[in-house]
Amino acid sequence: MHDVTIIEGRPVLTEAASIAVVCARFNHFIVDQLEAGCLDALERHATTKAQVTVVRVPGAFELPVAVRKLAQSGKYDAVIALGAVIRGSTAHFEHVAGGAERGLGGVAADTGVPVIFGVLTVDTIEQAIERAGTKAGNKGAEAATVALEMISLMRQL
Repeated sequence: MHDVTIIEGRPVLTEAASIAVVCARFNHFIVDQLEAGCLDALERHATTKAQVTVVRVPGAFELPVAVRKLAQSGKYDAVIALGAVIRGSTAHFEHVAGGAERGLGGVAADTGVPVIFGVLTVDTIEQAIERAGTKAGNKGAEAATVALEMISLMRQL
C-alpha cells in the first residue's frame, strides 16, 4: 500500500484575499459581460469578502504587461485576465490571441502568482456571445472560480 497525499484547492474563498481582474476594452460589449460574471461569481463563492481591483487595458495584447505589473507587486493572491479576440474583427487574430496566451502564461511561470486565462478566442461574435453568458455559460464566472481554487491550492502548498 502506498501513502498518497492529495492536495487540492476549493473554489470557495474562506479567508481574506486580494484579486485583480484585468479587462480588455476592445470588444467591450463581450468583455463587460465576462467582467460582470466574474465579479458576481467572486461574490457568490466567498464566505469572506475579497478585495477586488479592476484594471482596464486597451486590448487583449496589452493584458500581459498589466498582469505582470500586478503580479510582481506582491499585493494580489491571483490575477484574472479577461478579454475577447474574435477572428472576424481583426486580421491578425493569431498574433493577438497567441501573444496574450504566451504572455499571460509567462507571467504565471515567472512570478508564481496564479494568472487565470479568461480570454475568449473565438471565430464569430455569436460564439463570443454564447460564452459571455448565454448558451455556454459565462467564462468570466468560470475564471473567478478557477482563481478561488488556485488561491486555496497555493495556500496549501
